[in-house]
Amino acid sequence: MLLKTRGALTAASIAHELGITNEGARLQLLKFTEEGVVSSFNESQGVGRPKQFFQLTELGNSKFPDTHAELTVKLINIMRDTLGDKALQTVIDVSEQSGKERYLKELDQLFDLEGRIAKLTEIRSREGYMAEYSKDDKGYLLIENHCPICAAAKTCQGFCSAELNIFKHVLGNEVQIDRVDHIVSGDRRCAYRIAEINN
Repeated sequence: MLLKTRGALTAASIAHELGITNEGARLQLLKFTEEGVVSSFNESQGVGRPKQFFQLTELGNSKFPDTHAELTVKLINIMRDTLGDKALQTVIDVSEQSGKERYLKELDQLFDLEGRIAKLTEIRSREGYMAEYSKDDKGYLLIENHCPICAAAKTCQGFCSAELNIFKHVLGNEVQIDRVDHIVSGDRRCAYRIAEINN
């Protein structure tokens, strides 16, 4: 879970977070590496020996739920092959509209941007995206550490476009949203930079 939500970490960092010894963390990581769910790499950070970092492999990421992945991909391909891309896009558009309406019902009484982002984060976590957000001098960063529809998104990028459209719609016209990390592009997470537009 730590590697999923934080990305690559050293054994010492993991030991500190879990409140265990460095040796205990290394033994766990060695076991996970042998199972193929974790891999390691060395990275130089200035003076001294390079540090060893550990990260989830594709097999490790597959241990997190991907909602009915195989069936979803099969249905998408059948729809595309039998009804065409236009019909598939129509289904995505209807799903997008439904998402906008569903989210707006929950965000309806929230008028400040951070309150809306916090609620959106809560909704996305409930849906399996392991979402969190942070605030900095550039605005906000909404992070989704997991994508429960990753297989579908890889098969049809329209799902990712619809997701971004939903976020833009429910957070309002006075907000700029940019996707800065994308699981489908090989990043470990999806992340969105959110900032108020200064008129």
